Amino acid sequence: MAYTAIDDPTDYFRTKLYNGNNNIQSIAWDETDTSMAPNWMWIKSRTGNTVFGHVIGDTVRGSGKYQRVDTDDEEVSNNNVIRAFNSNGFEVGGATFVSEGSRTYVAWGWIANSAFSNDASSTSIGSVDSSGTVGALQGLSIIKWTGNNTGGATIAHGLGTTPNALIIKNRTDGGSSNWAVWHDKSFVNASDPNMLYLDTNAATADDTNVRHTTVTTNSTVFSIGDYNGVNGNNDDIIAYCFAEKQGYSKFGKYEGSGAEPGPFVHTGFKPAWVMLKDSASDGWGIFDSKRSPNNPVTKILQAQDAGAESTSGGADHINFYSNGFQVCTGGANGNFINEDGNNFIYFAFAESPFVNSKGIPNNAR
Repeated sequence: MAYTAIDDPTDYFRTKLYNGNNNIQSIAWDETDTSMAPNWMWIKSRTGNTVFGHVIGDTVRGSGKYQRVDTDDEEVSNNNVIRAFNSNGFEVGGATFVSEGSRTYVAWGWIANSAFSNDASSTSIGSVDSSGTVGALQGLSIIKWTGNNTGGATIAHGLGTTPNALIIKNRTDGGSSNWAVWHDKSFVNASDPNMLYLDTNAATADDTNVRHTTVTTNSTVFSIGDYNGVNGNNDDIIAYCFAEKQGYSKFGKYEGSGAEPGPFVHTGFKPAWVMLKDSASDGWGIFDSKRSPNNPVTKILQAQDAGAESTSGGADHINFYSNGFQVCTGGANGNFINEDGNNFIYFAFAESPFVNSKGIPNNAR
């Protein structure tokens, strides 16, 4: 059996750094060996303030629509932000979110390229109709539905395996609908659904009205409660669904040690992108190999924070290795990534697998 079915992770996930210019820009990826038409874009100004928040868009919503990750705001229709999803990149408008002339930006793009639709009454799969796009090989689906405010509603996700993580947001309602994050490593047991929220630094909460506890999430459906953010009545809802794939993605956890260096986390690949969060009231740290091409990986953005990229100066950082990452703490803010005894969950995507399908190891960083 092959170690991985994905020898080149850039077929499915890429990072792009670019400069704003106050104008419409068609932006191509740096990679030249293959093309990658993204279905999901996440863009952030690296030099920002409260005006320059995280924005996301996807092909399921359609071009010209975006939503802020760092707020609970509703979806916005504005063709001057994420204008198009191109065959080898994306197009942004001249809005300050994505292309102000004095600022630099980072864009992360994922692909899930097979159309998906489920009529629940016809298929007897799930209780709510859903549609979107699925990449079963790479373990990503983007699914939309109309909420019905019913606890225990089930939504078909199309992955063919039980998802390891879900990020769900109400598109219609703002002000009372946080970005709900379920991660299978944040659960203590089936009746203790430790939820997190991408737009806040709040600690884990046992929110049974977000992720239903008595209805099973499995290889065909995930279950939701009656929380407005995931199932508001007649509201448009969207979910990003993740299934772990060997050599490409990992959704795991580690325990902080408070020591320097901290724990090593084995992923089975050299990371390109890591997002982590602890169980306490600390932020979501996002690291990538384009903003920090060499160790130490010191440049940090926080999903819940519209502010500028911070540089740890080597104090609190992570290192990317050929088979995982290590959290390193040498400063006063070490509890952000390595507080002693705290549990941390992470999302990670690969730059290259530790061993490819031919049994050949990759190169260490």
